[in-house]
Amino acid sequence: MCVDGAGWLEIGGSRVRVGPGGAIVLPAGTPHAYGASEDAPWTIWWAHVRGRDVDELVEACGIRPDAPLLSLRSLDRVTALLDEIVTSFERDMTPARLVATSGMAWRLMTQLAVDRLLPEDGTPVERAMRYLEDRIDGHVQVGELAAFVGVSPSHLAALFRQATAGASSPTTCR
Repeated sequence: MCVDGAGWLEIGGSRVRVGPGGAIVLPAGTPHAYGASEDAPWTIWWAHVRGRDVDELVEACGIRPDAPLLSLRSLDRVTALLDEIVTSFERDMTPARLVATSGMAWRLMTQLAVDRLLPEDGTPVERAMRYLEDRIDGHVQVGELAAFVGVSPSHLAALFRQATAGASSPTTCR
């Protein structure tokens, strides 16, 4: 994960620029090369993760061999998780600590998957979600919400259906 500066990743004959908020997730054994920018060298955090759930978590992140780069929306949260993992390992390597740290790594990988699924900042769906969060105990009309984000009620409904990929749980709107 790049937190400052810039660098690059070369994979499958293609080179991708990585800047702040970019995370690279490479399945084990993937041939690659990487390096820091000469003009603005990066500051990166990295971890090797393995276990029975890793393949499923990498898939949930939307990682493919030809597309290993994620754009993080919660850089501070992911950095804090990595710091927690490092701090845990610095304490000791007892079996109990290893179990606790593996849980932290699992949480890190799930956070990467969540970042991919969240709507991008500034989109109508993201703005609508923030509006609803601020009024969690109140009553919000669909028309009011649509007007707030600048789209029609039917377009907002379509955007939410697209964002939730047709989730099967029923939703009632007024």
